[in-house]
Amino acid sequence: MTRLIVAAGGGGDAVAAAMIHAALYGDEDQAVILTYAWDRLLIDPVPGPRGLDNFTGLQPLTPAVWAVPAEARPIAPAGSTLPRLAAELRHTFALIDARHGVEGVTRQLEELVDHLSPVSIDLLDVGGDILARGDEPTLKSPLADAVTLAACCQVNAPVRLLVTGPGLDGELPLDELRGMLGPLIHTLTAKDVEPISSVLEWHPSEATGMLAATARGVRGTCEMRDAGLPVPLTDEGPTVHEVDLDEALTRNQLARAILTTATLDEVEAHSREICGYSEIDYERNKAAWLKAQPPVPLDPEAVLSQLDQFEAEARSRGVTYTTFRRITEALNLNGSLREDLRQLLINSRPKQYDAPLWRITAATE
Repeated sequence: MTRLIVAAGGGGDAVAAAMIHAALYGDEDQAVILTYAWDRLLIDPVPGPRGLDNFTGLQPLTPAVWAVPAEARPIAPAGSTLPRLAAELRHTFALIDARHGVEGVTRQLEELVDHLSPVSIDLLDVGGDILARGDEPTLKSPLADAVTLAACCQVNAPVRLLVTGPGLDGELPLDELRGMLGPLIHTLTAKDVEPISSVLEWHPSEATGMLAATARGVRGTCEMRDAGLPVPLTDEGPTVHEVDLDEALTRNQLARAILTTATLDEVEAHSREICGYSEIDYERNKAAWLKAQPPVPLDPEAVLSQLDQFEAEARSRGVTYTTFRRITEALNLNGSLREDLRQLLINSRPKQYDAPLWRITAATE
């Protein structure tokens, strides 16, 4: 019995897909998780998603679809979390190749459906930005979700759209999402997080990290990203909802516009026209800036002093949790130092580590 899960936005959505599979389907045979190789610049300094020619060691599943096994390696300077995910999780991670636009991804899906005859197909999005119109001022990364949504709507097979962690990606406010969410399918618990607990120790996804934290009972306000977006951690955080796929397509202007695109350049052009930007342009600009910032070794004493100041300011903003990515950015550290910073903080102040988040303690603690 094989199930197919499409990780709508790549990155942490692939990790969440493994968690959702265990929560909804138990210990069935492994799933095939179709996902982008599109990681944050601290993992992959090359902007945009990786394609088949950016890896060695891929394994063919169909003519257009290749799996990323544990032995696969990204070709420098590219990076990817997928080989390590394949090593730690029992699922098959298949690579979305967005270079040929929505037509190419649709072809990949059709081949997988023919090859696997999956008992179910789920399109999974963490946060709910797949439901964006495209003109929301808080929207930051609509492109990947729009491509997978547009492709799934054209496959001749039933696809169920699932949104988990509504609002946790900091893109669409929870109040705006509530009216678009369909039936509650499941509420994640600490037990549901167990299959991916080891991955959360190193994977940089903020939204999936907060999803896991809310499933473990963490509540409060979490500050994320370089912009310091405040995200409420509420009882709605660990919920999984079904959403009507056609209604999502009707709402998502970018997904509708790119249905017949044959290149990623075309997708980007539509994104610039409809949303006012392409998130890959943002990555290009940031990558150029990061390249000019050589990493400096951590000075533990200076870092902890800066952390004290950051936490005091965060408390004044009503923040109770933050992510290690946010701390890295707030302290103006090179992204390559994120793991060193994480280890320093956990070793120095272990009581503040509320895995995988960092707790901002009260001034009296």
